[in-house]
Amino acid sequence: MAVADGAPQPNSACAGVPIGLRAVTKTYRAARGGEVQALDEIDLSIGAGEFVSIVGPSGCGKSTLLMLVAGLIPPTTGTIEVDSRAVKGAVGNIAIVFQRDVLLDWRTVLANVLLPVEIKKLDPAVHRRKARELLRSVGLAGFEDKYPAELSGGMRQRVAICRALVQDPGLLLMDEPFGALDALTREQMNLDLQRMWLRDRNTVLFITHSIEEAVLLVGNDLARPRGAHTRSEARFVEHVERIRRHFLALGVLSET
Repeated sequence: MAVADGAPQPNSACAGVPIGLRAVTKTYRAARGGEVQALDEIDLSIGAGEFVSIVGPSGCGKSTLLMLVAGLIPPTTGTIEVDSRAVKGAVGNIAIVFQRDVLLDWRTVLANVLLPVEIKKLDPAVHRRKARELLRSVGLAGFEDKYPAELSGGMRQRVAICRALVQDPGLLLMDEPFGALDALTREQMNLDLQRMWLRDRNTVLFITHSIEEAVLLVGNDLARPRGAHTRSEARFVEHVERIRRHFLALGVLSET
């Protein structure tokens, strides 16, 4: 189920790109023969600068959808466009954050953040300044020369997000990025991500199992900036319950 926040107004700065999926299906061949259908006739339009959460149980095709948008796997049928161009292979102007931070242990924090800058041969001086600014914005100023083994799980994931954003991606794909974190760290990461998105207005496709997390990050009529108080607001509770009832009706959740 997709939950979306509206795109910015026409006069606001927006670095994001639009996404369009039309009648997209994805079928995998099973190891012992036969086929497994991961996605069936998906239609989805995401405007430039929107933040969209995809929420659902394990095995429902959320990560498959993300990989299709990234161009890392092809659809079985249907068409996908990113920035009004058909996706025929790996998409260039994107960044992906996974549940595991996948930092390189032999590189410092700053060097990890700058890895995509090296790969894409971007201006090192400009992006080194940006990398330091990003690290400062998530509370990691002074950790530039530390190594991943010296960081907590939440700190490592902040580094991974900075690494994704340093290249100014038009599209940020996030696959359960906070799923392995403790509850308090996850709460802080949600607030950090919200602040970064409000500043940069990248298009974000965020995969999660958590209904509350999906609603906290999006939801058109919830005031921003959001914090711990948001979860107690009547409209927040209404959004969460509406989505929960939807999953109950589908049989994904059961009260018995």
